Amino acid sequence: MRRTVQVLVIDVGGTDVKLGATGTPELRRFRSGRHFRPQDLVREVKRRTADWPYEVVALAYPGVVDANGPIAEPGNLGRGWVGYDFSRAFGCPVRIANDAALQALGGYRTGRMFLGLGTGLGSTLVTERVIVPLELGCLPYTRRETMAQRLGRVGRRRYGQKGWQRAVSRVVPIMRETFAADSVLLGGGNAKHVDPLPLNTTRGTNEDAIAGGFRLWEELVEPHDRAAAPVWRVVR
Repeated sequence: MRRTVQVLVIDVGGTDVKLGATGTPELRRFRSGRHFRPQDLVREVKRRTADWPYEVVALAYPGVVDANGPIAEPGNLGRGWVGYDFSRAFGCPVRIANDAALQALGGYRTGRMFLGLGTGLGSTLVTERVIVPLELGCLPYTRRETMAQRLGRVGRRRYGQKGWQRAVSRVVPIMRETFAADSVLLGGGNAKHVDPLPLNTTRGTNEDAIAGGFRLWEELVEPHDRAAAPVWRVVR
């Protein structure tokens, strides 16, 4: 039979870390930065959540992840993330997913949904309880620019709001049609600058990754309950 599991969600970003827990409306945060390592994360999380009970952890990681955790060091933090044993460090089971994947999961409502944007170009497809992280930022926008360079923070700074908005308005409908998505969720810090929003597009919030972390564990079942529905599945 299903039971409610106490989840601690950790959303790791390049400038700060956000924390949420089951049954607690409060969100807590603290600074990260270019020299921030996994040991720093564990120490600060434990210190700042000493009064929060939790049995499992959902960790949103700003980089590429496989079934065993991070497989590439993040470009905006310190090093040491690949191979780090988070379950041992926290003393409980830990599920790790790409931060864009958890944002998409947290903002998902129904149908087939695509998420994009961010500091670079995070991209994820969500459909039928399956989360498919993508790396569309690697695709070329022009001969000299990738999608991430044109639609991310660097592109907005280089081309200004108007030039950047034109690029977003051009690319988002193409992505929606390419993935046969019913809707697009624009997440990440740059989403607030998109105005007007393209057709069938909504704007995400900074709390989407926290909600996604809860969803990643929301259907934890007892081992003997073989007939229970599967949990959300992240395709690596």
